[in-house]
Amino acid sequence: MQDRDGFIWLDGQWLPWREAKVHVLSHTLHYGYGCFEGLRAYATAGGPAIFRLAEHLRRLEDSAHILAIDLPFDHATLAQACREAVTRNHLASAYIRPLVFLGPEKLGVDPAGAATHLAVTAWAWDAYLGGQALDEGIRVRVSSYARHHPNVQMCRAKAISMYANSILAVREARRDGYDEALLLDTEGYVAEGSSENLFLVRDGELLQPETTSALDGITRRTVCTLATELGLAVRSKRITRDELYCADEVFLTGTAAEITPVVEVDRRRIGDGHPGAVTRRLQQAFFACARGEDERHADWLSRV
Repeated sequence: MQDRDGFIWLDGQWLPWREAKVHVLSHTLHYGYGCFEGLRAYATAGGPAIFRLAEHLRRLEDSAHILAIDLPFDHATLAQACREAVTRNHLASAYIRPLVFLGPEKLGVDPAGAATHLAVTAWAWDAYLGGQALDEGIRVRVSSYARHHPNVQMCRAKAISMYANSILAVREARRDGYDEALLLDTEGYVAEGSSENLFLVRDGELLQPETTSALDGITRRTVCTLATELGLAVRSKRITRDELYCADEVFLTGTAAEITPVVEVDRRRIGDGHPGAVTRRLQQAFFACARGEDERHADWLSRV
């Protein structure tokens, strides 16, 4: 990732890609205190457009607020940086990563005195879970690691430190031959994937976990809106592992993963072992919005 052409926005300046560096004693590198966002820009007939830019930046601001980090730049500045990250790197479509981190002014667990820094990067990133994942679906396993309890980690923040838990889970899953991990909460109910929210379909009803340990996903919210427009009943409930096994369909949602079908959980086939009809309808509706083909949700796109 470090050796490529392009530009990265760092603390208000556009730097050549290879020159956007931080010191080895940066506080966040040692203690994981910071937050980030992930956005996608899609190719549309009118040029690249960022999907739900305002909502993503609002979540970044909320994450920083939860962590008691004062952002050094306002919403409008960050939005413009995201747009320019796409155009300056000549991208027709892109993954965009704003990152809030603390500098090397001091070490020690208490970050007081460490300056806040903000970077925005964009690059081309295709299917997050592999080239065939969106079409053919993926195999997942329930992790031996539990998702954070809200009294242990503030789960509504997209905090860097949250992802050590995700890394352990996904490495375990891939070591055992699976594509992705699913995590339960500390009471044994389904929470989410390593970096995605989860839905299941049973008897035509769309169900999502009712949990406080999962991130409030923006793609998740999008799916809920689109499902309602398609006439699907959407309900939140506590979901057990065996309910996953017996689901007609299961899929994961996230900015990186988009809408990825799950065709197997813990070596149990989901439905007929292929992506289901509801998942396909939601995929089609989602990509129509993201690519500017559905005028009803034109406000979800920010042209760059």
